[in-house]
Amino acid sequence: MRALARWAREEWGLLYVTVRTALPERRLRAVPMTLGAVCLTALLQYVQNRPWGYQFVQDAGAVRAEDPLWLALLRTPLSLFVPALDLPVWGALVQTLLVFGISEICIGWWRTLVIAYAATLAGTLYARIGISLGAHAAFGLPWTDAQVVDTGPSAAVVGLAVFVSWRYGAYVTSGAVTLSMVAEVLLKENLAGKEHLAALMAVGLICLAVAVRHRYGHGLRLGTVHTYGRLLRRAQRRPGSRAGRGSGLPPIQS
Repeated sequence: MRALARWAREEWGLLYVTVRTALPERRLRAVPMTLGAVCLTALLQYVQNRPWGYQFVQDAGAVRAEDPLWLALLRTPLSLFVPALDLPVWGALVQTLLVFGISEICIGWWRTLVIAYAATLAGTLYARIGISLGAHAAFGLPWTDAQVVDTGPSAAVVGLAVFVSWRYGAYVTSGAVTLSMVAEVLLKENLAGKEHLAALMAVGLICLAVAVRHRYGHGLRLGTVHTYGRLLRRAQRRPGSRAGRGSGLPPIQS
């Protein structure tokens, strides 16, 4: 049990301290972009389930591989918030609230949007390439997938989960999310699963670029360690805080 608790502290300690410090101090002001994304997703879900609104949402935010590329790119910003019709909307809302919220706190709202759109765009472009390769190619897709609507917020959620986990040292979590997406494709081979893999490849390249920028991870790791210590010391100074006194948080590293 102690080994499991120690592993949890090492895996999620930095993420926990970062979120725990930001939310009590700033409350809803810590995640304004996330709240806007959740409200927009809920609004689009409501509109597209109305007889008068379905076609509007399709024209404004539904991306298919059969669409002209310029039109797909034009619809991509809104497509991120259009939930799938065949899935419960509460799942999309919960995923967006949790993953976007943690990401916004940890890496900022504009980095969150950049990675989210990079993941979404990677899936969109892959669908076109896969269909051009054909169903018999290794990474190809059947022509019928050209009429399937892209993944909506799920590719962005997967990409953000992997990037933030990697950025904050939760490597097991990042690997587990990646393996679950691979298992999804193996068990249920569909367009959404393969677009998720394309999104992960795009995020993997972003992680590689960040690692190279920080001298293959040395500067990145040093920065997160210093940030961890600063956040933990702030948590310890707060009245009534138990951080560092049996709270389950890892000790300050230097």
